[in-house]
Amino acid sequence: MFGALGQWAYVNAFPSISHYFGYGRVDDQRTREVAPVSLPVTFYTAIGCPFCPLVEQRLLTLQKQMGFELKKIDITLRPQLLMEKGIRAVPVVEAGGRRLVGHATTDQLAALLMGAPPRPAEVK
Repeated sequence: MFGALGQWAYVNAFPSISHYFGYGRVDDQRTREVAPVSLPVTFYTAIGCPFCPLVEQRLLTLQKQMGFELKKIDITLRPQLLMEKGIRAVPVVEAGGRRLVGHATTDQLAALLMGAPPRPAEVK
């Protein structure tokens, strides 16, 4: 119970206090129209990642709207996976051969999933 409650509090409180920790703004942007997609999506996360719960919550919301398959991989104790994939930071979202690294808004995630050019964030 506390875990779910703690995550809910974090996801709802962190955006308003993130600038005190030096992260800048982490507000969400929800401007893009979404459509169903059938590609698999992989989400890489790690314990202690300040942005992972935010991005995960946004992915879960998009999953309900778009119907994609979501696979979550915790890389905390799997450094070999980091090296194999060339991942240097989390969160990472992979879909359709593309990768979005770091904090991402709902709009940026939707763009990645639909194959549209994303708005600024690190995409490889």
